Amino acid sequence: MSEIHQAMATIQTRSVLTCPACGARAEEEMPQDACVYFYECRGCGKLLKPNKGDCCVFCSFGTVKCPPIQASAPCCGTR
Repeated sequence: MSEIHQAMATIQTRSVLTCPACGARAEEEMPQDACVYFYECRGCGKLLKPNKGDCCVFCSFGTVKCPPIQASAPCCGTR
């Protein structure tokens, strides 16, 4: 298997987002070709936005960073 295929095989596409306001957790599928800038908490309704320096809500509040960051690639024009 080539290095590219090995890297692609280890990319995780699911992450658990945790709301910093209420602590509610939700497992979500991450898009592999787009950033998720906004996410509405299912618990309290707060609109989550990435922390400064992060490209998406998964990088700020998820258990797993977004697929481009996992692959050490630029994410939506950042990094």
